[in-house]
Amino acid sequence: MIQLGEFQLHFILESTIRMDSGGAFGLVPRALWSPLMPPDEDSRVLMTHNCVLVQAHGKNILIDTGNGDKLPEKQQKFMQLDHPNGSLLDGLGRLGLKAADIDVVIDTHLHADHAGSNTRYDAEDKIVATFPNAEYVVQRREYEDAMRPNERTRATYLPLNYQPLAESGQMRLLDGDTEIAPGIWGVVTPGHTPGHMSIRLESAGQQALFVCDMASFAIHFERLGWMTAWDVEPLVTLETKRRWQQWALETGALLIFAHDPQRPAGRYVMGADGKASVQKVDEAFV
Repeated sequence: MIQLGEFQLHFILESTIRMDSGGAFGLVPRALWSPLMPPDEDSRVLMTHNCVLVQAHGKNILIDTGNGDKLPEKQQKFMQLDHPNGSLLDGLGRLGLKAADIDVVIDTHLHADHAGSNTRYDAEDKIVATFPNAEYVVQRREYEDAMRPNERTRATYLPLNYQPLAESGQMRLLDGDTEIAPGIWGVVTPGHTPGHMSIRLESAGQQALFVCDMASFAIHFERLGWMTAWDVEPLVTLETKRRWQQWALETGALLIFAHDPQRPAGRYVMGADGKASVQKVDEAFV
C-alpha cells in the first residue's frame, strides 16, 4: 500500500501474460530494448496487468479490471495468461473487500486486458456486472470506438465486457477530462486509442498518475520515440508523453504503470547528467 495524502493506493497484480516483443516495442530495434527487458526463447516479453484500488472519501474506487477469465482457452494459452496471485476478486478479498463493496470502476479504456473483469458469467451462464453496486465510467469516444471496431481493433474490443453495462445504465460515458471523485480525474491521454485516459490523483498536495497505456513500460515513458505496436496513433502518443513528462518533472508525481514487471511505480526525475529517468518506488502487491 502507498499513502498519497489522505488516499490509500493498493496495487493488485491481476494477471501476467507473455507477448511477442514486436507488439511491446514496435519499431524499436531488438538490440536497444532487449538488454532492458530480456525476452524469452520465443522472443516474448513478460507483461503484468496491474490494477489499483483507491480508498478515498470513504469510497472504494477500482482502476481497471485486467484480463479476467472469460477469454477462450485457446487465446489464454497463446498469451500464456496466468493469475499468479489469484483473480482480481481474490486480491480484493485479501483487503477485506467483496465485489459488492466497490463503489466506482474506472475503465481507462476498453481493451480486453483492461476491462476483462468488468463482467462475469453467473450461475445461469449469463453476463452480469462483476461489481453490482459500482458505477462504471469510461470515455464516450472510447465506448463508441469499441462498439465500432475495425479489422485491427476487433480482437481486443469484446462487447460482453462493456455493452451490457452501458445498456443497463450502470456505465457512465465521460466527455473529456472529468473529476470522477474529489481529487480523482480521468484525463484523456490519446495515442494508444483516441479515447484512452490516464487517472490523475491529488491529495494533500501529493500527486500520482495511473499512466496506463500512454506508456506500457517505464522505458516507454522515458523515451518519447519508444511505443508499442498496439498504439493506433503513435505520433499522437509521442506528443502526449511529451506533455506528461514535463508535468511529472514539475510535480514529482508518483507514476503507476499497468504492464511493467520491473518498475510498476516510480518518479520521473532529472539526473546529474541532465537526463531524466523513472526511479523505481517500492510497492507491495496484494
